[in-house]
Amino acid sequence: MTTSSPDSRTSVNVMMPAAIMRGAHHIEFGQIEKPTVKSGEVLIRVLANSVCGSDLHYWHEGKIGSAVVSAPFTPGHEFAGVVVEGTGKPHGLPDGTLVAVDPAQPCHHCYWCHQGNHHLCPNMVFVGAPPCPGAMAQYIAVPVSTTFIMPPNFTAVQAALLEPLGVAMHALDLAKLRPGTHLAILGAGTIGLYVQMLARISGAMSIAMIEPQAYRREKALELGATSVFPDTESYLASVKDTPTRGADVVIEATTSPHGPRHATEAVRIGGKVVLVGIPDGDEFTLTGSQVRRKGLTIKLSRRMGNIYPRAIEFVQRGLIDVNAIVTHTLPLSQVREALEMLAGYRDEVIKVVLEP
Repeated sequence: MTTSSPDSRTSVNVMMPAAIMRGAHHIEFGQIEKPTVKSGEVLIRVLANSVCGSDLHYWHEGKIGSAVVSAPFTPGHEFAGVVVEGTGKPHGLPDGTLVAVDPAQPCHHCYWCHQGNHHLCPNMVFVGAPPCPGAMAQYIAVPVSTTFIMPPNFTAVQAALLEPLGVAMHALDLAKLRPGTHLAILGAGTIGLYVQMLARISGAMSIAMIEPQAYRREKALELGATSVFPDTESYLASVKDTPTRGADVVIEATTSPHGPRHATEAVRIGGKVVLVGIPDGDEFTLTGSQVRRKGLTIKLSRRMGNIYPRAIEFVQRGLIDVNAIVTHTLPLSQVREALEMLAGYRDEVIKVVLEP
């Protein structure tokens, strides 16, 4: 009988629970290998992961542009957790430290990074965008440089929601919102509602929310919208007798390919449009004569810049209640149910948080 020496034995991989996406409409709760921590990284035990609209795009279409689910991968990029297993010790982070994580990992070497536009880095590695595994799992290893220590009174859910709050803040930065601005927002999802909440404390004179779902219009009113409308036509009818006949600034935060065109219809002559939403099918069209004759400024928003410190302070000071849009908390094992609920607008869902 031949026996194997200890050196020749195959090591046993440590497994952990995780969501596994294999393509459009194909996600399951299963087991994947626990990540190995590399130099400069820390191991995070995930406590909260909120489901983003981009997760829904992967669920619907199996891709966003060139980011394609071509092999099984774990989604999730809005997350927070605690440092574990002594991996933070070299970096002054004791076990149990609650951290939020910026999912964006720019190269820091390209032209755009050197210009300070790290969010536009073409070499970006983004957690939860294929092929980079995300945080819908029990553990994730991330560069320590992407972590932010949370104040003592923060919860894991608040920490996870800093990522979408940062996206909303970046959109308003691009809009350069001034006191007295008349603002219209298309889409009362997570980003649209966070934009609305931020605009209220940034001096907007009025905030019109345009949203087809009645329960989301009600939420917008609850959170401070001055008016709500089911579509662009009804909004335009309400302002037809005003001097500007449109909003000074329109922020589009929908998944509709028609959203950008509707945004350019709702804005006044000489106004500004900021496009934040990711359109289904990865395409949208604008009416050339309309945007030209109005002389519009149109900006497209991608992720965010160095915004986490500012977002943390907004939440810490009580200026923004990020939990206000959380409607459902589910165990990670129900990830498929969460995606189906969001896709079908069931149970008056707005934001779902998954807890591994």
